[in-house]
Amino acid sequence: MLWQGRSVRRVTGGRYRPSKGKLRSEIGSAPAETHIGNDRRKIARSFGGNPKIRAMRALYANVADRSTGRTRKMVIEKVEENGANPNYVRRNLLTRGAVIRTEAGRARIISRPGQDGVINAVLIE
Repeated sequence: MLWQGRSVRRVTGGRYRPSKGKLRSEIGSAPAETHIGNDRRKIARSFGGNPKIRAMRALYANVADRSTGRTRKMVIEKVEENGANPNYVRRNLLTRGAVIRTEAGRARIISRPGQDGVINAVLIE
């Protein structure tokens, strides 16, 4: 659990006197950090009581080929690029925008695995 509210301290070091405590709506959660491996998902409560599915591990991706218009389920072999963080490539973390190696070639992830619980990708020509 991460509290994402305003700090109790001012820039000068003085203290704000809060009129209320920490609210539940100000609490966040740790990132899912989806790895390559046997599928494992976690259900979390999101705003309004709606479920949010977090993919903790994923082995398959729904890869769309724009030239043919077909989408196929393929095995994720490894992460090749990640603009979010170069260390994510070494750790094989799956995030939106990461380039993965599949049976059909390189593909870019277009879904958010930590939010959607599924990995959708598009082949890169």
